[in-house]
Amino acid sequence: MIAHLRGTLLEKHPNGAVLECGGVGYALTLPVSTYTALPEAGAEARMHVYTVVREDAIQLFGFATTDEKAMFEQLISVSGIGPKLAVTILSGIGVNDLAGAVLGGDGARLVRIPGVGKKTAERIVLELKDKFQKWGVALAQPGTAKPAVLQPVEDDVLSALLNLGCARPAAEAALLKAREVVGSYDFEALFRKALELLR
Repeated sequence: MIAHLRGTLLEKHPNGAVLECGGVGYALTLPVSTYTALPEAGAEARMHVYTVVREDAIQLFGFATTDEKAMFEQLISVSGIGPKLAVTILSGIGVNDLAGAVLGGDGARLVRIPGVGKKTAERIVLELKDKFQKWGVALAQPGTAKPAVLQPVEDDVLSALLNLGCARPAAEAALLKAREVVGSYDFEALFRKALELLR
């Protein structure tokens, strides 16, 4: 499972990019928002990655922020929405606006996105609204403070916590508290403290 990549950006276009890490070029599918956040080709770049393994292919989806990746994961949990449509949706509407549309039950706003019909929009609102309300939406909404930016080592800690079955909102909250207590970016110390806080 590839969760994060950092390397030299070999090429980029609105739907994808090739990132060279350790001599290997990884092709990633991107939402437009991530494409616009990338530096010019030849510069160093880092991306949060979601890996999709199928019988005939391994696909990598890249995101500039943890919020984009989290929203992507929520979208593909909706019945009938695959990774490609999820990327299309994120290209057509920002994370905060999407969260606002879901919480506000504004399916009409989602229908304006190419590839999203009325039934798909209704499913997105129906299946994600309760989740977002339960989370208190960890994703930032318009007019609220943006979530803390995680360092690469913290992304690794978060991935480890999620792999253990922790819910993302609880894991993120525990990680932020652990950061305050530990006061350093040591993977083992952060991981153990966050795990302790989750018990």
